[in-house]
Amino acid sequence: MIRLLLDQGLPRSTIRHLQEHKADVCHVADMGHSRANNSEITAPALNQGRTVVTLDSDFNRLLAISGGSAPSVIRSRREGLRDSDVVALIG
Repeated sequence: MIRLLLDQGLPRSTIRHLQEHKADVCHVADMGHSRANNSEITAPALNQGRTVVTLDSDFNRLLAISGGSAPSVIRSRREGLRDSDVVALIG
């Protein structure tokens, strides 16, 4: 089962749709991280084995700088995504 962490900028309503596709998904706001910086979001994603889904290129940069191989990151370059768009992106 895929485990995902949705970053700010992605609709929280996406959670329900991804759960229908058998994903274990949560949103950073539901974890109390709505104002957290990217490195603060990376830690729980890593600890929980989640892939970060984001609009932000900084996650890829942080991963490259650290030399790490996790957490995985799915980055969309399209802003204003609706929940169905996110599901199609990950699908």
